[in-house]
Amino acid sequence: PGDGIGHEIIDAAVKVLEAVGEKYNHSFNFERYDIGGTSYEKYGVPLTEKTLEACKRADAILFGAIGGDQWESLPPHLRPGEGGLLRLRKELNLYANIRPVKAMRALLHSSPLKESVVAGSDIYMVRELTGGIYYGKPRERRENGNLAVDTLLYYRHEIERIVEKAFETAMKRRRILTSVDKANLLESSRLWREIVEEKSEKYPEVTVNHMYVDAAAMKLVNEPTSFDVLVTECMFGDILSDETSALTGSLGVLPSASLSDTVGLYEPIHGSAPDIAGKGIANPIGMILSAALMLRYSFDLYEEAYAIEHAVELSLDQGYHT
Repeated sequence: PGDGIGHEIIDAAVKVLEAVGEKYNHSFNFERYDIGGTSYEKYGVPLTEKTLEACKRADAILFGAIGGDQWESLPPHLRPGEGGLLRLRKELNLYANIRPVKAMRALLHSSPLKESVVAGSDIYMVRELTGGIYYGKPRERRENGNLAVDTLLYYRHEIERIVEKAFETAMKRRRILTSVDKANLLESSRLWREIVEEKSEKYPEVTVNHMYVDAAAMKLVNEPTSFDVLVTECMFGDILSDETSALTGSLGVLPSASLSDTVGLYEPIHGSAPDIAGKGIANPIGMILSAALMLRYSFDLYEEAYAIEHAVELSLDQGYHT
C-alpha cells in the first residue's frame, strides 16, 4: 500500500479483484509489505530486504502510492521515492513502463481541454524506466555545493529492449508508433533514433514518426487523437505521461504497469495525497484500472481485465465519481 491514500486505494482494488475471482472462479493470494515512508518509520529504510525478496518471488505486485513532505529532507537513499520505488524498479529490472491514457466519455467535461479536442483520445505511452538521467552516475555536488552534476546515460541494449516492446505494443493496436527524443541536441537521443530506425525494419507494418519532446508536449494537448503508441526515454516519459492527465481531467484515473521479462508492478500514476488520507474521498479508479492491467499482463486474463475496465466506465456513466 505504501503511504497516504495508498492503503485506501489498495483496499478498493482488492475488493474488485475478489469480485472478479468470485465471478470467474479464481482465487488470489495477497501478501502485504511496507514500503516508502511507512517502512522508513518502522525500519529506518524505505525498502527492506524482506519487502524486496517478497516482490522477487511474487507473481505480480500491486503498488499504492508513496511519499510525503515529512520525508523529503532525508538523504536521497532514505527518501520514499529514490530509496524505495526507484530502487525497487532497478532491483526488479522493471525497464518498461506502460501508461494507457484513454479519454472516458463521462469525464470529458472535467478536462481543461475542449471536448472536441479530447474525445476519442486513446494513447499507450511506453516509457523506458531504469536508465537515463534518473539513474546515471556521477550524480553529485561539486565546488562546495555550487555545481550540480547529473548524468544522462543509455546503453544500446537498454534502448533496444524498450523500443522492441513499443513495436510489439503498436502491432496489437493501430500500428502507429511515435518515438520522442531530442536528437537535435542530445547524443543519447541520436543513438535512440538510430535504434528505432533499425528496429523498424523488423516491423514494416508499423508507421514510425520521430518527434522532438517539445513538439510532442505541444501536440499532446493540441491533437491528442493523432497518437497511438508513444515511446520515449525515462525523464521525457515522466513529464509527458503526467501531461496526459489533462486529457482525462485527473491523474486519479490513470493506471500504469512497470514490466520486466519476469514480473510486473502495477500502480496508479498519482501520488500519496497525504492531505486527504484517511478521509475516504480518494479516487481509486487509477488503482482499480492498474489491477486490470495486472490481470492482462501478468496473468493473461483478458476477459477479466476488460470486465473491470467496462465496470469502471459504466460506474462513471451512471454518475459515480469523486
